[in-house]
Amino acid sequence: MNISHCEERSNRTNKIQVEQTNAIASFLAITKQNKKMLHIPKDKKIILFDGVCNLCDSAVQMIIKHDTKDIFRFVALQSDLGQKIIKQLGIDTHKTDSIILYQPGFAYYYKSEAALEIAKNLGGIFYFASLFSILPTSFSNYIYDYIAKNRYKWYGKKDHCMIPTKELQAKFLD
Repeated sequence: MNISHCEERSNRTNKIQVEQTNAIASFLAITKQNKKMLHIPKDKKIILFDGVCNLCDSAVQMIIKHDTKDIFRFVALQSDLGQKIIKQLGIDTHKTDSIILYQPGFAYYYKSEAALEIAKNLGGIFYFASLFSILPTSFSNYIYDYIAKNRYKWYGKKDHCMIPTKELQAKFLD
């Protein structure tokens, strides 16, 4: 009885050690995977955009031009960092693949809500676009989805993500 008790205790100890080793390995993998996430500025709003979409590229250029308060940073959805953010937020890219506004530690918006929130933050004449937020989200997302579905057909598609100029590199996180 004493021997089986020792064997049982030994098995439990080994099991605990294996579980601890697995937990440490998981923690290290998550830490390594999210290392880049630590460099996301918490005081900026992150716009994740389709980096190969000409319409999205034009929208990013317009936002940069009118972002006089330096509110936004940009990440292509296709980039490693973009994929990590999407995974962390638990967003299904089959449901949205064109624009996400992420406020680290606070909230995220996608589809029409992201576009309206960006307009509101830009202020000026763009603030008036945010008045469309009074429309039901299902309706504004229907319009958004229609445009998103046809964006490549109407505006074209690039082979590669946009490469920012030296002046704009600080606006891009990846």
